[in-house]
Amino acid sequence: MKQFLFLIIFVVEFLHAGASQPPFKGDRVKALKIAYITQSLNLKSEEAQKFWPVYNAYDNEIKKARQTNLDDQLKIEEAVLNVRKKYKPEFKKVLVDDVRVNQVFKVDADFLNELKKELKRRQQIRQQNKPPIAE
Repeated sequence: MKQFLFLIIFVVEFLHAGASQPPFKGDRVKALKIAYITQSLNLKSEEAQKFWPVYNAYDNEIKKARQTNLDDQLKIEEAVLNVRKKYKPEFKKVLVDDVRVNQVFKVDADFLNELKKELKRRQQIRQQNKPPIAE
């Protein structure tokens, strides 16, 4: 639990440090995601070497599924579910335990939620710091 809390604080501080810089670059978010998932799944170095190529292929297919079904939310959810079903056995080959495999999907969603919260928090701060418009 301490490690998880430390990671959350690290992510928030890392994001906060970039608040004065231009908006996120994909590489920074990707690095944070890698750290978050690695920590949350408690990946050993041998596991990580096998896990990340599988995860990257999974992530690319998820993105493609979302992009090809932009007009229909139900189709997006169905396509994403199909990708998850497809990759579950692949993750199991690396992580062995069903609990950890299921945790991959949860941790992935948790990271996205944390990122959204941080972006929303930053947006609120920017709006509070805007000077009033003179009329």
